[in-house]
Amino acid sequence: MISKYIKLIFFLIPLALLLQDCQHGKVKVGFLLDDFSSERWYRDRDLFIEKTEELGGKILVDSAMGDIKKQFEQAKAMLEKGVDVLVVVPANSEAAAAIVKLSHRYEVPVISYDRLIKNCDLDYYVSFENTRVGELMSDYLSKRCPVGNYAVICGPDSDNNSRMLKLGQTQFIQPFIEKGDIKLVFEECVNEWSSEEGYRLMKKCLAANEKIDAVLCGNDALAQGAIEALKEKDLAGQVLVSGQDAETVAIQNIMAGYQTMTVYKPIEAIAITAANLAIKVGKGEPITEAIHTTNNGQKMVQSILLEAMVVNRDNINMTVIAEGYLKEHNLKQ
Repeated sequence: MISKYIKLIFFLIPLALLLQDCQHGKVKVGFLLDDFSSERWYRDRDLFIEKTEELGGKILVDSAMGDIKKQFEQAKAMLEKGVDVLVVVPANSEAAAAIVKLSHRYEVPVISYDRLIKNCDLDYYVSFENTRVGELMSDYLSKRCPVGNYAVICGPDSDNNSRMLKLGQTQFIQPFIEKGDIKLVFEECVNEWSSEEGYRLMKKCLAANEKIDAVLCGNDALAQGAIEALKEKDLAGQVLVSGQDAETVAIQNIMAGYQTMTVYKPIEAIAITAANLAIKVGKGEPITEAIHTTNNGQKMVQSILLEAMVVNRDNINMTVIAEGYLKEHNLKQ
């Protein structure tokens, strides 16, 4: 008889906790990241968790470490645990469509975070104007170097953001190319967002070209790798280099004169925006913030697209992110 009561207690306790969450209107949010190859993703994770909990939500977090199949299994596990909404940084923009399809079987909406999930019935997308980010890079470098040999080191082709970034970069400099002022002498995509890949492709570029005036790199990790390759040829500081994310290494490289600029996508803004959206979606409240739509290949997805900004040596101590880095790392301009 006693054992029956014990079993009953073990059954009732989790049930009571579940009912307590429901009574308090708590939304359970699943947050799936790709990996932590860039320092920015640690900040995204921490800010997203903080804001979700501040809004009264419960959160489950996992990272696939770049493994497509692992991310699908993580999504399945979260859905089985009863999440109300799934927020996904896709490991692969195409493959993650399977996560959306699975989530909808559980009647759980999906928010694509920063990177667009392609060719599926995606519910929401929170990101930046990624084509505009590429334009900002090309605009800045072309003003500094309107005539010369350019190289483009793109991000992975599996990342939709990389494709949009490349589109913005190349579309902007196309008129210069047509005039013959700019020559695009090298253009390749990396296998992953890493400094090692940036180094590998910059070495390949330098081996094939006697003179390079500017390098459009997809992010700061690729820029750091490119700078290391340029240093070996005593060219660091002589060749213009762009980046993205305003990572610590980029801020240091800009102050040292090795990197020309970076594009900062305010991490706090996207994390807070996505957390607010997740809670509203989970509660079934009307979404008024999604004022844009983005074509993901199957539908026009309701989107919240945020603005990015250029960070260079002249404005480095006037941007919020730069001030944070300078204080945190005891750096001086």
